[in-house]
Amino acid sequence: MKVDFSKSIDGLIPAVIQDANTHKVLMLGYMNQEALDKTMELGRVTFFSRSKNRLWTKGEESGHFLELKSMAVDCDKDTLLIKAVPHGPTCHTGADTCWGETNHSEDFLVYLEEIINLRKRSSDEKSYVRSLFQKGINKIAQKVGEEAVELVIESKDDNKDLFLNEAADLLFHYLILLNSKGHTLNDVINVLQDRHAK
Repeated sequence: MKVDFSKSIDGLIPAVIQDANTHKVLMLGYMNQEALDKTMELGRVTFFSRSKNRLWTKGEESGHFLELKSMAVDCDKDTLLIKAVPHGPTCHTGADTCWGETNHSEDFLVYLEEIINLRKRSSDEKSYVRSLFQKGINKIAQKVGEEAVELVIESKDDNKDLFLNEAADLLFHYLILLNSKGHTLNDVINVLQDRHAK
Protein backbone atom coordinates (compact mmCIF):
# COMPACT_ATOMS: atom_id res chain seq x y z
CA MET A 1 0.00 0.00 0.00
CA LYS A 2 1.54 3.26 -1.15
CA VAL A 3 0.18 6.59 0.00
CA ASP A 4 1.02 9.71 -2.02
CA PHE A 5 1.79 12.29 0.65
CA SER A 6 2.92 14.72 -2.04
CA LYS A 7 -0.78 15.53 -2.61
CA SER A 8 -1.34 16.25 1.07
CA ILE A 9 -1.91 19.55 2.81
CA ASP A 10 0.81 20.18 5.39
CA GLY A 11 1.84 16.53 5.06
CA LEU A 12 -1.59 15.30 6.24
CA ILE A 13 -4.07 13.08 4.44
CA PRO A 14 -7.64 12.25 5.53
CA ALA A 15 -8.32 8.86 7.13
CA VAL A 16 -11.91 7.64 7.19
CA ILE A 17 -12.48 5.21 10.07
CA GLN A 18 -15.11 2.52 9.58
CA ASP A 19 -16.26 -0.14 12.02
CA ALA A 20 -14.90 -3.43 10.68
CA ASN A 21 -18.02 -5.32 11.80
CA THR A 22 -20.99 -2.99 11.39
CA HIS A 23 -19.50 -0.90 8.53
CA LYS A 24 -20.64 2.35 10.18
CA VAL A 25 -18.37 5.32 9.53
CA LEU A 26 -17.03 6.25 12.97
CA MET A 27 -14.89 9.33 12.44
CA LEU A 28 -12.53 11.24 10.19
CA GLY A 29 -8.97 12.03 11.21
CA TYR A 30 -5.70 13.05 9.59
CA MET A 31 -2.46 11.15 9.26
CA ASN A 32 1.07 11.95 8.26
CA GLN A 33 3.61 9.24 7.42
CA GLU A 34 4.63 8.96 11.08
CA ALA A 35 1.03 8.42 12.23
CA LEU A 36 0.53 5.81 9.52
CA ASP A 37 3.68 3.97 10.60
CA LYS A 38 2.66 4.14 14.26
CA THR A 39 -0.81 2.77 13.43
CA MET A 40 0.72 -0.24 11.72
CA GLU A 41 3.25 -0.73 14.49
CA LEU A 42 0.76 -0.53 17.40
CA GLY A 43 -2.28 -2.06 15.71
CA ARG A 44 -4.19 0.92 17.12
CA VAL A 45 -5.31 3.84 14.97
CA THR A 46 -3.03 6.83 15.49
CA PHE A 47 -3.56 10.28 14.00
CA PHE A 48 -1.68 13.51 13.78
CA SER A 49 -3.70 15.87 15.98
CA ARG A 50 -3.85 19.33 14.43
CA SER A 51 -5.01 20.88 17.71
CA LYS A 52 -2.33 19.17 19.84
CA ASN A 53 0.28 19.37 17.06
CA ARG A 54 1.52 15.85 17.81
CA LEU A 55 0.80 12.18 17.22
CA TRP A 56 -2.33 11.05 19.01
CA THR A 57 -3.44 7.44 19.44
CA LYS A 58 -7.24 7.37 19.67
CA GLY A 59 -8.09 6.16 23.18
CA GLU A 60 -4.77 7.04 24.79
CA GLU A 61 -6.67 8.89 27.53
CA SER A 62 -10.15 7.31 27.46
CA GLY A 63 -9.08 3.72 26.76
CA HIS A 64 -11.48 3.70 23.79
CA PHE A 65 -8.93 2.47 21.29
CA LEU A 66 -9.61 1.73 17.64
CA GLU A 67 -8.16 -1.73 16.99
CA LEU A 68 -6.79 -1.84 13.45
CA LYS A 69 -8.19 -4.55 11.18
CA SER A 70 -7.35 -3.36 7.67
CA MET A 71 -6.28 -0.34 5.65
CA ALA A 72 -6.86 0.62 2.03
CA VAL A 73 -5.83 3.64 0.01
CA ASP A 74 -8.20 5.22 -2.50
CA CYS A 75 -7.69 5.39 -6.28
CA ASP A 76 -5.85 8.73 -6.02
CA LYS A 77 -3.62 7.35 -3.26
CA ASP A 78 -4.31 10.37 -1.03
CA THR A 79 -7.08 9.14 1.31
CA LEU A 80 -7.15 6.14 3.64
CA LEU A 81 -10.04 3.87 4.56
CA ILE A 82 -9.28 2.22 7.87
CA LYS A 83 -11.43 -0.59 9.22
CA ALA A 84 -11.17 -0.96 12.97
CA VAL A 85 -12.95 -2.40 15.99
CA PRO A 86 -13.87 0.37 18.45
CA HIS A 87 -13.34 -0.34 22.14
CA GLY A 88 -16.02 2.00 23.40
CA PRO A 89 -17.54 5.20 21.98
CA THR A 90 -15.51 6.83 19.22
CA CYS A 91 -16.53 10.48 19.59
CA HIS A 92 -15.14 12.65 22.38
CA THR A 93 -18.76 13.54 23.24
CA GLY A 94 -19.40 9.93 24.22
CA ALA A 95 -21.40 9.13 21.07
CA ASP A 96 -20.74 5.95 19.11
CA THR A 97 -19.76 7.97 16.03
CA CYS A 98 -18.77 11.57 15.37
CA TRP A 99 -22.11 12.01 13.57
CA GLY A 100 -24.14 11.02 16.61
CA GLU A 101 -25.25 7.71 15.09
CA THR A 102 -25.63 4.56 17.12
CA ASN A 103 -23.24 1.76 16.27
CA HIS A 104 -24.36 -1.59 17.60
CA SER A 105 -23.33 -5.10 16.69
CA GLU A 106 -26.98 -5.75 15.75
CA ASP A 107 -26.27 -3.64 12.65
CA PHE A 108 -24.21 -6.57 11.42
CA LEU A 109 -27.41 -8.62 11.20
CA VAL A 110 -28.80 -6.13 8.67
CA TYR A 111 -25.59 -6.54 6.68
CA LEU A 112 -25.91 -10.33 6.96
CA GLU A 113 -29.47 -10.14 5.63
CA GLU A 114 -28.13 -8.27 2.60
CA ILE A 115 -25.52 -10.98 2.03
CA ILE A 116 -28.19 -13.70 2.28
CA ASN A 117 -30.26 -11.84 -0.31
CA LEU A 118 -27.26 -11.58 -2.64
CA ARG A 119 -26.45 -15.29 -2.24
CA LYS A 120 -30.09 -16.16 -2.91
CA ARG A 121 -29.84 -14.52 -6.34
CA SER A 122 -26.28 -15.71 -6.98
CA SER A 123 -25.33 -17.98 -9.85
CA ASP A 124 -22.54 -19.51 -7.76
CA GLU A 125 -23.16 -23.26 -7.71
CA LYS A 126 -21.03 -23.61 -4.56
CA SER A 127 -23.12 -21.16 -2.51
CA TYR A 128 -24.63 -22.91 0.52
CA VAL A 129 -27.33 -20.26 0.88
CA ARG A 130 -28.28 -20.50 -2.81
CA SER A 131 -28.55 -24.29 -2.54
CA LEU A 132 -30.90 -23.99 0.46
CA PHE A 133 -33.19 -21.61 -1.41
CA GLN A 134 -33.21 -23.96 -4.40
CA LYS A 135 -34.34 -26.83 -2.16
CA GLY A 136 -37.34 -24.81 -1.02
CA ILE A 137 -39.14 -23.78 2.13
CA ASN A 138 -39.46 -27.29 3.56
CA LYS A 139 -35.68 -27.79 3.59
CA ILE A 140 -35.08 -24.32 5.03
CA ALA A 141 -37.63 -24.89 7.81
CA GLN A 142 -36.12 -28.32 8.50
CA LYS A 143 -32.65 -26.75 8.90
CA VAL A 144 -34.02 -24.23 11.41
CA GLY A 145 -35.55 -27.10 13.37
CA GLU A 146 -32.30 -29.08 13.31
CA GLU A 147 -30.27 -26.09 14.47
CA ALA A 148 -32.77 -25.37 17.26
CA VAL A 149 -32.48 -28.94 18.53
CA GLU A 150 -28.68 -28.79 18.39
CA LEU A 151 -28.73 -25.55 20.38
CA VAL A 152 -30.96 -27.11 23.04
CA ILE A 153 -28.61 -30.09 23.32
CA GLU A 154 -25.55 -27.84 23.67
CA SER A 155 -27.30 -25.69 26.28
CA LYS A 156 -27.31 -28.68 28.64
CA ASP A 157 -23.50 -28.87 28.59
CA ASP A 158 -20.88 -26.33 29.65
CA ASN A 159 -18.96 -25.88 26.39
CA LYS A 160 -19.27 -22.15 25.70
CA ASP A 161 -17.79 -22.31 22.19
CA LEU A 162 -20.07 -25.12 21.01
CA PHE A 163 -23.12 -23.40 22.50
CA LEU A 164 -22.34 -20.05 20.84
CA ASN A 165 -21.60 -21.71 17.50
CA GLU A 166 -24.93 -23.53 17.57
CA ALA A 167 -26.66 -20.26 18.53
CA ALA A 168 -25.00 -18.57 15.54
CA ASP A 169 -26.09 -21.44 13.25
CA LEU A 170 -29.69 -21.11 14.44
CA LEU A 171 -29.74 -17.33 13.98
CA PHE A 172 -28.22 -17.61 10.51
CA HIS A 173 -30.76 -20.18 9.34
CA TYR A 174 -33.58 -18.20 10.99
CA LEU A 175 -32.60 -15.19 8.84
CA ILE A 176 -32.72 -17.42 5.77
CA LEU A 177 -36.19 -18.64 6.77
CA LEU A 178 -37.41 -15.06 7.25
CA ASN A 179 -36.07 -14.14 3.81
CA SER A 180 -37.74 -17.15 2.20
CA LYS A 181 -41.08 -15.98 3.63
CA GLY A 182 -40.51 -12.44 2.33
CA HIS A 183 -39.74 -10.90 5.73
CA THR A 184 -36.79 -9.31 7.50
CA LEU A 185 -35.56 -9.24 11.07
CA ASN A 186 -36.93 -5.70 11.29
CA ASP A 187 -40.45 -7.07 10.73
CA VAL A 188 -40.00 -9.27 13.79
CA ILE A 189 -38.56 -6.35 15.78
CA ASN A 190 -41.66 -4.31 14.92
CA VAL A 191 -43.89 -7.05 16.35
CA LEU A 192 -41.80 -7.13 19.53
CA GLN A 193 -41.93 -3.34 19.83
CA ASP A 194 -45.71 -3.37 19.38
CA ARG A 195 -46.04 -5.99 22.11
CA HIS A 196 -43.78 -4.00 24.41
CA ALA A 197 -45.85 -0.85 23.87
CA LYS A 198 -49.09 -2.58 24.95
